[in-house]
Amino acid sequence: MNGAADRFRTWTGRDPEGVWQAPGRVNLIGDHTDYNGGLALPFAIGRRTMAAVGRRADRRWRVRSEQRPDAPADVDLADLRPRQAGGWERYVLGVAWALHEAGADVPGADILVDSDVPLGAGLSSSASLVVAVTVAVAELSGAALDLDGLVGIAHRAEAGYVGAPTGTLDQRAVLLARAGHGLLIDFRSDTADPVPPDPVPLAAAEPLVVVDTGVRHDHASGGYGERRRECAAAATALGLADLRDATPAMVDERLSGHLAARARHVLTENERVAEVARLLRAGRSVGRLLTASHHSLRDDFAVSCPELDAVVGAALAAGAAGARMTGGGWGGAVVVSGLPAGDAAQCLGGRGRGVFAVRPGGPAGRVA
Repeated sequence: MNGAADRFRTWTGRDPEGVWQAPGRVNLIGDHTDYNGGLALPFAIGRRTMAAVGRRADRRWRVRSEQRPDAPADVDLADLRPRQAGGWERYVLGVAWALHEAGADVPGADILVDSDVPLGAGLSSSASLVVAVTVAVAELSGAALDLDGLVGIAHRAEAGYVGAPTGTLDQRAVLLARAGHGLLIDFRSDTADPVPPDPVPLAAAEPLVVVDTGVRHDHASGGYGERRRECAAAATALGLADLRDATPAMVDERLSGHLAARARHVLTENERVAEVARLLRAGRSVGRLLTASHHSLRDDFAVSCPELDAVVGAALAAGAAGARMTGGGWGGAVVVSGLPAGDAAQCLGGRGRGVFAVRPGGPAGRVA
């Protein structure tokens, strides 16, 4: 990871103008609430994506990934079109498109990326990639963007160019992260407050471990967009702008079937997020709420899968305080609280591709 600049030199024959990084993230609690005007509590992790970048004299973007050395790309910026077919490189090229659409003078560039964020594991590998490139190219192009502006560019690259129907949770978590803390994000008021406040670090309440199931998902297709449409339909049926304003009585009286279930998850998840923030600030365990969140995502929102459920069950049987799937669903990772990494690896390693302890990390930015 620290050799991105050296690999850039080997690839291009010149020094990069800088190296930028962006972390992955774990969403401790609050999934599928962001696009419903709700609450979430993510935190950045130590795993990250590095982007070594150097401007070019022409209008081409050459991009290379150390994880996909067999799939480089070389594209003229004039040829970029949203929703173009392609692979991983679309997430990088989407940044050029989004910055151009925002009025920035986007230069040609050579971009080498390297990441140790597990792909498709619900840890925001795509947002980590997009944000690393966004902060790099925004700086090199002289774009005067504040944090909200960077969030907007990174989100538009994923949602507008790639076509992934995500909210802004991941981009905010990656750009606004604070070392040792989670972020209580309110998507209605557009605020992000550190949790717990100084000087209590998040992981002091109980150890946190991530278990990667190895089951991969892709938000650019499949059920994620369907869940967004269902939530929008439920809000419309209730006469609301979004589900944040619904009440349990409204859901029980005016919705039925899967729309009632989707709305019920959003309402109860918002309550759990607020309670987790309160407990963390008091230095108390949040495990039972994590488990309740998983049950809601499994039963009401229907985004779990057998592998996720198996890891949650095994973690609880091993004595964990709580466990839940994290991310959009249908695969990815489980976050486990109150079970040391060594114990988790011993009892859960056979059920996932990776088990690692996590501590809240810092935000994206330039490192060299």
